[in-house]
Amino acid sequence: MSTSSTVVLVLAVFGASTVEMVEALTIVVAAGVTRSWRSSLEGAAAAAAVLAVIVVAVGVPLIHYVPINALRVVVGALLLVLGLSWLRKSILRASGHKALHDEDAIFAATSAELATTASSPSAPKRRDAIGFAVAFKGVFLEGMEVVL
Repeated sequence: MSTSSTVVLVLAVFGASTVEMVEALTIVVAAGVTRSWRSSLEGAAAAAAVLAVIVVAVGVPLIHYVPINALRVVVGALLLVLGLSWLRKSILRASGHKALHDEDAIFAATSAELATTASSPSAPKRRDAIGFAVAFKGVFLEGMEVVL
């Protein structure tokens, strides 16, 4: 592989990962602002740890025991299916048939939903399971998109 194609590949992966990171960060910030910063940061850290374990447990053996050409076909097919879904959504958004992706609106909706189940201020030292779960789920799902 030439140096220029490697640079383009690295930039494309970095850009895609950045988009997913912003989406995960939006969820974590919404959980932190409306619930508990400690619980939401613990949830995000736990999800990152689980993702690291998945990458090591599946990725390393996959590279060593699966032929590279078979791996390229499977990953390429998976990315094609996901990419076509994303292309469909972007066409619908561009044509006005689907609402534009607005991080501010997502943050406001998530914050409002989390605020309706706010924990009582009489127990500030208890861990907030809802804040932890929301942050964990957001980081884990967005991270799995990057892993795939």
